[in-house]
Amino acid sequence: MTVAITGVVREWDDEGGVGVIDSAETAGGCWVHFSYIVAEGRRSLTPGDQVSFTYEAVPQDGYQYRALLVWPPGAGRNARRRVHHHHGPSPAYQSRLTIRWADGTVTDGVPGRDLDDQG
Repeated sequence: MTVAITGVVREWDDEGGVGVIDSAETAGGCWVHFSYIVAEGRRSLTPGDQVSFTYEAVPQDGYQYRALLVWPPGAGRNARRRVHHHHGPSPAYQSRLTIRWADGTVTDGVPGRDLDDQG
């Protein structure tokens, strides 16, 4: 069983949905993703806020710790993380390919595949 500790939000990137929490137990900072914030609606953190969180010692994006659950100010510790189920490909992981050939022509997507099938 993991015990929740307290820390202070050092930084938060709303566009990327990631940030860092500082605490005595997570020297160097603890990486956090918006999907692990226990809150209804838009899940975000504010630098300088004190939060409760659980973590694991797993390297993530240059940090030695990764948050598992984060309770922002006002969220009760009995609140549970809301899991969102995605249907179909996530827009966060979509990409496009554009090939600019030496003869000046341009191909969008993988040659021979319909753009709608390339997700």
